[in-house]
Amino acid sequence: MSDEALANLSTEERRFEPPAGLAAGANLTAASYGDAAADRLGFWAMQAERLSWDTRWEEVLDWSDPPFAKWFVGGRLNAAYNCVDRHVEAGAGDKVAFHWVGEPEGDTRDITYAQLMDEVCQAANALTELGIEAGDRVAIYMPMIPETVVAMLACARLGAPHTVVFGGFSADALASRVLDCGAKLIITADGGYRRGAPSALKPAVDEAVAKVEAEQSGLVENVLVVRRTGQDVAFDQNIDVWWHELVAGSSTEHTCESFDAEHPLYVMYTSGTTGKPKGILHTTGGYLVGAAYTHWGIFDLKPDTDVYWCTADVGWVTGHSYTVYGPLANQSTSVMYEGVPDAPHKGRWWEIIEKYKVSIFYTAPTAIRTFMKWGDEIPAKFDMSSLRVLGSVGEPINPEAYVWYRETIGGSRTPVVDTWWQTETGAIMISPLPGVTAAKPGSAMKAIPGIVADVVNDEGESVPDGSGGYLVIKEPWPSMLRTLWGDDERFKDTYWSRFKGMYFAGDGAKKDSDGDLWLLGRVDDVMNVSGHRLSTTEIESALVSHPKVAEAAVVGASDEMTGQSPVAFVILREAAGDGGTDIVKELRDHVAKEIGAIAKPSKIMIVAELPKTRSGKIMRRLLRDVAEHRDIGDVTTLADSTVMDLIGKGMATSSQD
Repeated sequence: MSDEALANLSTEERRFEPPAGLAAGANLTAASYGDAAADRLGFWAMQAERLSWDTRWEEVLDWSDPPFAKWFVGGRLNAAYNCVDRHVEAGAGDKVAFHWVGEPEGDTRDITYAQLMDEVCQAANALTELGIEAGDRVAIYMPMIPETVVAMLACARLGAPHTVVFGGFSADALASRVLDCGAKLIITADGGYRRGAPSALKPAVDEAVAKVEAEQSGLVENVLVVRRTGQDVAFDQNIDVWWHELVAGSSTEHTCESFDAEHPLYVMYTSGTTGKPKGILHTTGGYLVGAAYTHWGIFDLKPDTDVYWCTADVGWVTGHSYTVYGPLANQSTSVMYEGVPDAPHKGRWWEIIEKYKVSIFYTAPTAIRTFMKWGDEIPAKFDMSSLRVLGSVGEPINPEAYVWYRETIGGSRTPVVDTWWQTETGAIMISPLPGVTAAKPGSAMKAIPGIVADVVNDEGESVPDGSGGYLVIKEPWPSMLRTLWGDDERFKDTYWSRFKGMYFAGDGAKKDSDGDLWLLGRVDDVMNVSGHRLSTTEIESALVSHPKVAEAAVVGASDEMTGQSPVAFVILREAAGDGGTDIVKELRDHVAKEIGAIAKPSKIMIVAELPKTRSGKIMRRLLRDVAEHRDIGDVTTLADSTVMDLIGKGMATSSQD
């Protein structure tokens, strides 16, 4: 991947030192890097001591059959006990685990650890009554309500691996996942709320069950339904069971058993790929160690004083690791929000931060860029002085979005932890440390203590500083995926075949002159323009650095002359209006100035919105289809499928610059 073009890309000169007060009492220090490097397995054993083990491990890591790892061999524990019971036993039962905020205003609940334990025990007893035993798989298809967390922990308590399917996915997506992992129970709700109106979920489950039944009769034995909205939904007395009738009437007494550290905890399916979905398998001990350690260290958590909020839906891995398992294992007080950022108004998130005095906030660059588009005056109405650490997750964050986030939301005083990780890694792998790092906007900086990451060339050799290549992980880590559900060969081929003995993340990266890491996105988001390798992420960052631009997506379109050419789709800030008659030339020239003439987009479309999934990720595949004049395929995972109609019409009528 590396060539001289990467070395010539724009250099970020800004640095933000950690606040002195935070640095003085930071959970992870500069010495943590050395401690982990000197004795990596000893370092991970020390992190594992943060959990409660019924049986201590005999061996930290068994790597005798790579790439199949076994961590904390012989150790036994229960994930739900570590997230709930042990805190109640330690006297923290009255502490709030979740400030839950429903989307309709005024619909809130504060749930203490004692209340959460009671509900998890009731749910575990109810699942047992439905015949769920250790090893059985349970699918969860739910909105962002407390019962979703309760269902996950009840499964973990019983040793029944859960697979949470995002509530915005289709019946087909749900059915394929149920079939792949062989789930015998689906937990769902009648519906959830979106922009103040009820949105049904149960009909999609009924359709999915019918599809599953046609493929494998009798697989789904029951559907457990939470009454959230009160909508009228079909109810099959043969398999459907109301949560409020079965769970609420169950005992709050439940003794959990411990499970082997390598016992499966959950399967999370990756989305957006063709063919059979990939079921990422995470196991109990190593995953919980990784989630708890990173949540405590990367966010510098002080559980006695912090209020933490990760905006991710639990249907995604970020919600698993940083809404549920990491925060609860660390006895955090968290915010959990059901709704969207702009209902009933565009300051909803900031209003929640002000009300609950949120001190640690973790969200996605797509959300940050949207807020930038709306303007500074909206967050300015709210007191967010409680914030002390900000986080970014999901994709590389543009430097200008990073600076806006730090200054406008963080009051120019908060460190921003720009985190890189994946569904497969289970936990954060590369990130600044808030009490240590002089952070550079747009750079994930360095692998965190305990992780060994590098950038290599096509031959798998480490590239020098100032060069680009492929991001790899060179040593196993506790929260790594163990395999793909039911498909060990695909696991090896997908992640371990490209570079011998190394995990290949599928992402491109470069090292700057200091050796710090800059993520370039998926390798298929790197264009070859007249022999030069250009990252779509860096062109997007150049566009967003223009004062009129709120958000940009760039794709590489086939070009007879250059092989590929950059095509950009740009959303302007509201204050910029239509940008003026020369806006396209202005933006093309700006990219040339920031990166070089080779990176100038061949075409720029000004659009009102970009195609995004319900999790906020831009679907660049669809934009590439439009740019190359192909028929647009399935758009059911988009939050608003009409966006593509407008972009397609605009592309057809626009002229090449």
